[in-house]
Amino acid sequence: MPVPVPRQRAIPAVECGQAPAASPDSGPSKEQAPPGTHPAENPTTRRENPTEKREKPTDTSPDTSTGTDSRTGTDAGTGRTHTDRTQSAAPTNLTVLLIEDDPAGSPIVPDLLDQAGKPIRVRTARNLTEAGRLLTDDVHCILLDLALSTPAHGTGDAEDHDELAVLRHVLELAPRHAVLALTSSSDAERGAEAVAVGAQDYLFRDELDGRLLSRAIRYAVERKRSDSAERRLAEGRLRAQENRRLERGLLPTPLLAGSPLRFAARYRPGRSRALLGGDFYDVVRTPDGTVHAMIGDVCGHGPDEAALGVELRIAWRALTLAGLCGDELLGTLQQVLEHERSDDEIFATLCAVDISPDGRRAGLCLAGHPSPLLSRPGEPARLLPYDNNGPALGLLPGARWPRMQVELGAEWSLMLYTDGLIEGHVGEGRERLGQDGMVEMVRRQLAEGLAGEELLRATVNEVRELNGGELADDVAVVLLDRTA
Repeated sequence: MPVPVPRQRAIPAVECGQAPAASPDSGPSKEQAPPGTHPAENPTTRRENPTEKREKPTDTSPDTSTGTDSRTGTDAGTGRTHTDRTQSAAPTNLTVLLIEDDPAGSPIVPDLLDQAGKPIRVRTARNLTEAGRLLTDDVHCILLDLALSTPAHGTGDAEDHDELAVLRHVLELAPRHAVLALTSSSDAERGAEAVAVGAQDYLFRDELDGRLLSRAIRYAVERKRSDSAERRLAEGRLRAQENRRLERGLLPTPLLAGSPLRFAARYRPGRSRALLGGDFYDVVRTPDGTVHAMIGDVCGHGPDEAALGVELRIAWRALTLAGLCGDELLGTLQQVLEHERSDDEIFATLCAVDISPDGRRAGLCLAGHPSPLLSRPGEPARLLPYDNNGPALGLLPGARWPRMQVELGAEWSLMLYTDGLIEGHVGEGRERLGQDGMVEMVRRQLAEGLAGEELLRATVNEVRELNGGELADDVAVVLLDRTA
């Protein structure tokens, strides 16, 4: 994760090209001007000194003047002469922090203009402590003189003798900022090493000119932005790949070994670019030959709902393999939901069927869920009875879910689905497909000879087309077939 940039004070208004403001005297600093140029006559490159003390203006009215306020003094710590001025120049596009310690006090940075011809604002720090105070979010690039003295640690470690220790400190201090290293023309190897460590580029201190440095600053800033964007993109791709692998692992693997029933399923989460939503399903065959199928829906379709759905599915499989079914199983699932949900208002609907070993009969339990669709040869597809539909899980403490006995016959197809399949709109109005519309659709597709995966694919695609695009809710459909 990016390390937050330390900020110990706000930048005074004078540094933003606004009215003068008073600031406390927090240490020595300097401001430079090109040789032979009076500070008040140099509007091109602004040397900022936010740590010097300024006279507080007595006039509190809005400042509309365009004049210059200058003051000259002597730095008590170094004896240097520094100049403090405030001018109402136009706001600049780029701000540069220069970190250098020149004992002679001579400027090493020439006048700078950005691509639009506006002056590039320059702040100067003589050590890393000052740099930490001046390094705010509006700084775009750091110019670091590699000749800056290394902070003394006194530990005798290898870091004390590292020629690039200052650069490493700056990179740790400002991981999100572009850094240009300044070195002498006789030490090109050190500059190349600085780039290898993490600087965007290096320049020769004794060959600087305004155009070269301005271009190098713009290049370094854009390169840092590009590198940061590429790194975020790569990290996002890795997270997406990990999420896809995780979500695939959370989808169920039907356990139907030894059963004559055929199984098919379709799943479409409502969340964009997600593989798992709040809908869940599972199918298992117990040792006695009974096939148990389940489909459910946690209210909502975010990542929390998806996680809860996975927990309920795994709990259902474990309880089913342990021999529970019907009301006893749903009551235990409700306890799991009540313990795992993040809010007391979260509930889940569920449909559970258990098909007898001979495949001719089934038990049906509904917990606030739509009833399955049954189709048989020579008969129109119809919904199974739902008069004894119990409440959704998590709504009523101590609720009961009656189990209904259903005759299936010798050859049949049973479709379990979530409400995302029937709540899509039909056309541009507010009319929804509903259960009746879905039944008519499936009847037509069965008459066209569709079955299994093809039937589910055609059903989901037609629902999306009627809706005019992607469905807002998760969709899960399970199909079990038995042929004579």
